[in-house]
Amino acid sequence: MNKQYRVGVIGATGMVGQRFITLLASHPTFNLSVVAASERSAGKTYEDAVQGRWLIPGTIPEQAKSLRVYDAVADLNQVAESADIIFSAVEMQKDEIFALEEQYAKAEVALISNNSAHRWTPDIPMVIPELNCGHIAVIESQRKRLGTKRGFIAVKSNCSIQSYVPALYPISEQYPIESILACTYQSISGAGKTLETAPEIVDNIIPYIGGEEEKSEREPLKIWGQIEGGVIVTATEPSITAQCIRVPVSNGHLAAVFVRFKNAKPTKEQLIDSWENFVNPISKHNLPSAPKKFLYYFTEDNRPQTKLDRDLENGMAVSIGRLREDTQYDYKFVCLSHNTLRGAAGGAVELAELLCAENYI
Repeated sequence: MNKQYRVGVIGATGMVGQRFITLLASHPTFNLSVVAASERSAGKTYEDAVQGRWLIPGTIPEQAKSLRVYDAVADLNQVAESADIIFSAVEMQKDEIFALEEQYAKAEVALISNNSAHRWTPDIPMVIPELNCGHIAVIESQRKRLGTKRGFIAVKSNCSIQSYVPALYPISEQYPIESILACTYQSISGAGKTLETAPEIVDNIIPYIGGEEEKSEREPLKIWGQIEGGVIVTATEPSITAQCIRVPVSNGHLAAVFVRFKNAKPTKEQLIDSWENFVNPISKHNLPSAPKKFLYYFTEDNRPQTKLDRDLENGMAVSIGRLREDTQYDYKFVCLSHNTLRGAAGGAVELAELLCAENYI
């Protein structure tokens, strides 16, 4: 990636928006040129707009401090004209996000969204780059529908599934999976909060996260889907059931996974081999944000641990451990990912890098 790209963030003042800002400020080929948020922040400098509510460790990047904050809705044309790529982390009603993101695409920018509004639009790819990178080919059909030459929308999946689907996907290619039970233990940053700004989570566990279980059960099936007739046709299996729990952790989503195979179950050694020797289909591009090693398997009984392992490969790796046979399913194991890096802003930046490398941008 030698070409330089102008990039912007809409929803730049929220937690995921702030994470985008920190990643883009030091990016070798993406140059942060424009930021936008709600009407409340419009007209301020970025530093003033996030004063007293900067949530990411470290200070506000110097490149962002003096940028004028635009209104993501009212100033759409000015924002679109200032960037080749827009990262979306807006916090609005779902139908409003749906319409706004399509407007940006029709303004001929590549919009990479962290939101769920377009995850089920059939010709919009929902991509975990190391797994279903081939889905980006559907963009050509999407452009025809939108009537654009350059503009399109691509989305990343929900952060919760990125803790465990990366562990299951390579297995499923060799050993078809019948059913999955996933219990996720999700950090408070997934709600856009810190431990300091969420007193309700201190010394507490909350056994409900609105909408997460439905997303965790449905979204993997689009990742496993196939392009047919210019749309992504969602897979019908494996069967997935999920339970999502909020825990008093700053960053990192951990999942306890139970899996049953359709045919004769593989050996434990075969499963570990699938992880340890995973062939990353995008490694040829040497993307700046991509981990050198995507999947890590720990042999220790007490790993992975959120505090110790969430930052592996700059927060872009997925950690796996505690693989063992189960009395009701075939196997069970634990896995972990960093939810605001791999699961949110980092995954979106990596997706944009892939789209540049594949000449979609």
